[in-house]
Amino acid sequence: MSKSLYETLGVSPTATPEEIKKAYRKLARKYHPDICKDPECEEKFKEINAAYEILSDPQKRKQYDQHGDSMFGGQNFHDFAQQNFQGGVDLEDILRSIFGGGFASGGQSGFSRGGFGGFGGFEDFAQPDLDMHAKITIPFRTAVLGGTHSLNINGETFDVRIPAGIKNGDTLRIRGKGKAYKGHRGDLLLKVEVAPDPEYERVGNDLYKRIDVPLKVALFGGKIKVPTLEREITLKVPQNTKCNQKFRVKGMGVIDRKTKQKGDLYLTTNIVLPKAEELDPELAKIMQEKLPGGENA
Repeated sequence: MSKSLYETLGVSPTATPEEIKKAYRKLARKYHPDICKDPECEEKFKEINAAYEILSDPQKRKQYDQHGDSMFGGQNFHDFAQQNFQGGVDLEDILRSIFGGGFASGGQSGFSRGGFGGFGGFEDFAQPDLDMHAKITIPFRTAVLGGTHSLNINGETFDVRIPAGIKNGDTLRIRGKGKAYKGHRGDLLLKVEVAPDPEYERVGNDLYKRIDVPLKVALFGGKIKVPTLEREITLKVPQNTKCNQKFRVKGMGVIDRKTKQKGDLYLTTNIVLPKAEELDPELAKIMQEKLPGGENA
């Protein structure tokens, strides 16, 4: 005699009620449609629930042990389930016709995605997944410095606090903004995308920015004002600074959300050359005569 219901739950025909319940819970957690997104999981979940509904009831289990799969028209339970779960057929009605009354009725199949009526049993130890998932794009500067970002979900508008240092791919959990179920409210999980910035590039926790340096300052040295995300700073430029030379400003990068340590800011120079026609004529003549390299045009 086939014992396919026991095989469905992965237990032996001599399993105790507690062993059956334990096996069911383990499988239900694994294959519940709100947890497993594979299309086959929903069908597997239905089989598991139906097998548990029968084997957890002493009277129904006794009937099944006596008659085996002949109760399913000679098919094994897997084939029976696959055939009868198609086309929206309510398994409660099918098993009620086989075993008689005693099945819960909630006006809908107990196997609808996210539902817990009928053969559920699952509700005894786990709430449905009430969390919602969404994506959010935030400005680069907000990601670095932190702040708030307005969001509209399901017609509700609210501000989300953005922690400083958040990066692409991070997830923000907003408590109590998920789905509602029997007085419980899930969370909203926001996957963060950071918009690019025209001035700054982030590499790890370091920031990179290109700055203009006048030719005079590059040649003879001096100080220039540089605006940064946090405040304006004064950069000391040494004599004979070259194009694409990097200056490190320690601790002016992005804060690490775990270690609370800040990265650095790297400033890359762009030497700004004056236009020849804008130079003082005498200076232009001297430069043309005295500057090394090349021949006059």
